[in-house]
Parts: sequence; C-alpha cells; structure tokens
Amino acid sequence: MLTRAVGPEDAVSIIASGMRVFSHGASATPAPLLAALSARTDIEGVRLYHLHTDGPAPWTDAACRGRIRSVSLFNGPSMREPVHEGRADFVPIFLSDVPGLFLSGSVALDVAMVQVSPPDRHGYCSLGTSVDAARAAVDSARFVIAEINEQMPRTHGNTALPLDRIDAFIHSNRPLIEHPPAVETPVEARIGEIVAGLVEDRATLQMGIGAIPDAVLARLGNKRDLGIHTEMFSDRLVDLIATGAVTNRFKQVHPGRTVTSFVMGSKRLFDFVNDNPMVEFHSCDRTNDTALIGRNPKVTAINSAIQIDLTGQVCADSFGHRIYSGIGGQMDFIRGAARSRGGKPIIALPSTASGGKVSRIVWELTPGAGVVTTRGHVHWVVTEYGAVNLHGLSIRERAEALVSIAHPDFRASLLQRVRTG
Repeated sequence: MLTRAVGPEDAVSIIASGMRVFSHGASATPAPLLAALSARTDIEGVRLYHLHTDGPAPWTDAACRGRIRSVSLFNGPSMREPVHEGRADFVPIFLSDVPGLFLSGSVALDVAMVQVSPPDRHGYCSLGTSVDAARAAVDSARFVIAEINEQMPRTHGNTALPLDRIDAFIHSNRPLIEHPPAVETPVEARIGEIVAGLVEDRATLQMGIGAIPDAVLARLGNKRDLGIHTEMFSDRLVDLIATGAVTNRFKQVHPGRTVTSFVMGSKRLFDFVNDNPMVEFHSCDRTNDTALIGRNPKVTAINSAIQIDLTGQVCADSFGHRIYSGIGGQMDFIRGAARSRGGKPIIALPSTASGGKVSRIVWELTPGAGVVTTRGHVHWVVTEYGAVNLHGLSIRERAEALVSIAHPDFRASLLQRVRTG
C-alpha cells in the first residue's frame, strides 16, 4: 500500500503560491514536510495555520519572509519570538472554535499536512496522537499531504483517515517527540496537594498543560471512580488508570471511555494509547463543547495562569503584550465545569514568579495582558497558600480572598491598594 510514497520535496509540490495550509501539531508535527515546504523558493504568500508545533520552526526564518507566513492559533515555544518580533501572526481563539474556522470556510484550507499511522487492513490511517483541529482540516481541505510514520500510534475515536483521501505522502519510521514529566518543585507539590483535596470521588477531570496539573494527578491515587473528559492528557494519567482510580463509570458523555483531543508525553504514553479502545480521541469542538462537558458529573477543570488581578481577571496567554501561549481550552472547560452538577472550575498558579521577586496576584494586570478567564467566570483559585472560591463574591470580598492566598511578602502592599483604591 505504501509503494506510491514519494520524497518530502515531491509531496509538498502540491502547494502553490497563495494557498492556505494547515499543519498537524504537538507530537504529530510532520517535521519532514514542514522542512521541505520551508526550503522551497518558488512560492510566495503561503499562509501556514497551526496550533502548538513541536521541534524547530524553519518557516519563520528570515529566508522564508514573503514566501510563508505563519498563523499560530496557539503558541508553542518555537513561535514566541517570531510572533513577538512580527515575523509571524497569532490568532486569539477558543480551542473549541478552531475546527469551525475550517469547516465553515472562514479559513478555506487548500492543503492539510498531517502525520498519521500506516493504514490498517481496511485502508484507514489514524490521526494518532492529535485529532484536535486536524480532523476538521483533513475533512475540509482540497488536498491532504501526509507523513505516514510507522511509529505513530493507531488511536480510537474519530481518528480514521482513508488512504485514498491522501493526495501525496512520504513514508517514515521515526520516534515521536517526547515530553516526559518534569521533576516537580516544592511549590508545585503543595499546589497539587491542595487541588487534589478539592477533587471528589466520581468527579470528571480536565487537566491543562504543565507541571501543576501533573502534580495534581500524582496525588489522586486514593480517589474512586474518576472520569476523564479533557482536551489533552500526559503520562501521569496512565498511572491513575493503571491503579483503578479512573473507571469512567459515572460519566454521562462517552461513559466507560477516557476522552481526549490530543496527548503529549513520553513513549510510555504513546504505547498506552496505541490501539487502546478505552481511550477515544475526538475533535476539539466536541471535547471542548461546554454543553457536553456540563453533562458530566462533578466536572473538575484544573488550569494554570500567569497572573490574576484582585477582581478575578485571569491572564493565561501573555506577559503583557508578549504572547506566550494562547486562549486554548481554558474558558471552554471553566464554563463547562461551572455548568456541571457539583462542578469545580479551578485556576491554580504559584503565588510568585521570577524567583519570588514578583507576585502573580496583582492589583491590576500588566498592560497588554490578555484576559482569558473573565472575572465573571472565575470560581476557585489556588496557590501554595490555599484555595478560595470567588464565585458570588463582591469585588471587595474577592480582593480580600485573593490577598489571603498571595505570598506573605506581598500581602501588605496588596491590602494597602485594596483599602486606598
């Protein structure tokens, strides 16, 4: 079936000047195809849409100026400098709305570039570790170019892509980029303990990206009958499933199954999801649909932040004007958890940054900072100094509550601002 494989240069020859191209992301980033596209000197005005991508970003190099323009829907590390310097664009958008951009024709894709598993005996490849917006991309683009990687896991859910839908492909056999769990700090450990104390038996969990969600997962082994409906998960969840803490028995949406949109982690995680019928991958307009999220019981959404002001406005995507990540799915799950019976929307963050020199709980956000979770949507806020629920509190009450979980070095100055206005 793979006898018609071509080289990367031939595969991307489909792409012409002025086309709109989507690239698969995270561990499914089709690096050889992106490198071949970036090396072309005979095109101009190509717009490359993507979420977080792993590895180098050669399409943002000076040599590609005028030929390829990156449009990031969620920034990864490789895109922060290009976006800040104006060499690339950034679109603020809820993750749940990204598939609709492509399916509605608001962004009419000409080409989708993806990394997939080899075809099965029925002739279907799998979108593997990232379905998120890739499902909508391959369903709506005029052409599909693929890297068929022998090491891409075959995942279950809405992941199937017929081989005959692919217009050109390369064949590879390379390991996926891994993101092993980091060693947690004492602050992250303490936050993990506090958040874990808020998680009830039979809760349905959503975990954002990062050390704090990992620290929470590491402390949930004594819980019972947890469910998982999330946009992504990493290695720590594998342990919870293995110990029986996660059963998915009491979920209302996809009961009995762990539901996700993409995964990032180590080879252990990739091996776990490979051909595992108990893990379903779905498009992020389904995993992040607030109505569906809210149907599950006790949805506990655990997300991080960069800053929060004393009225409860949460910045999670930028340092002032400098875009760090993106809106992603935080608001989708904060709102979905709020609609769930017994749900707990949680923002968890260390009390300080820059080695303790800067408070993350502030009188006002840094100029240019983006409000991802509004003061009207915020509920639980957790630091290493405790947990407070801001829902239903007045501006004055929530300011006092947030000061109580700020770092002690900054409480007096914050209280002074509260009292003087």
